[in-house]
Amino acid sequence: MKFVTVAGPPSSGKTAVLIHTIRHLLKDGIKVVVGKIDCLGTNDGEKYQKLGIPVIVGLSGDICPDHFYVPNLEVIFNWAKEKSAQITILETAGLCHRCAPAIKGCLAISVVDNLSNIDIPQKIGPMLSTADIVVITKGDIVSQAEREVYRRKMEMVNPGAEILEVNGLTGKGSLLLKTSLMQAPEVDTITGRELRSSMPACVCSYCTGEKRIGKSFQLGYIKKIEATETEGGGG
Repeated sequence: MKFVTVAGPPSSGKTAVLIHTIRHLLKDGIKVVVGKIDCLGTNDGEKYQKLGIPVIVGLSGDICPDHFYVPNLEVIFNWAKEKSAQITILETAGLCHRCAPAIKGCLAISVVDNLSNIDIPQKIGPMLSTADIVVITKGDIVSQAEREVYRRKMEMVNPGAEILEVNGLTGKGSLLLKTSLMQAPEVDTITGRELRSSMPACVCSYCTGEKRIGKSFQLGYIKKIEATETEGGGG
């Protein structure tokens, strides 16, 4: 089974891109299933179900999506095996820009959009820098020059990635993504595999429900900013 992870900032077009790509796979008779990880709520599961494919949805709630995602990888993988899936696509929420969903030996896709700040590639972190494929969306809304600059920014952050431009509305470019998915490696199990990067780390009093502000209420893994004034800083 091919096990593919897809991540990206909110509203970057992950689901729209995947729906177009899955349609190409289904035309070829490929058995596809989808796992969707989100935080508080999502209707993306219903969108995938309209394609006539099995879908499993998990909501992390009060837990960081990454810390919910990793312990449930085996659950999703075993569920996909029961469904006799040839390709499992796991779409996960990328909210903090420090997310690290890529798995060694499994295809990793990062979806970003041209409407983001031009400095976003430097801010996203492992979700982008460890991906095998970077999909750029919403290119029809910006100029050719802006697309080229944005693409160059992506190449600087992840020079080894395949970069594709896909239109989430029309599906243009999704056939190339489908071709890349078909070339993904196959895995027999997810157990024992490693993440390509460490996850965001924080185990503190606020993780366990603390709401009060102040040093005396802060326990665990706490990182403090250095109280030094930068040049040009004003009131």
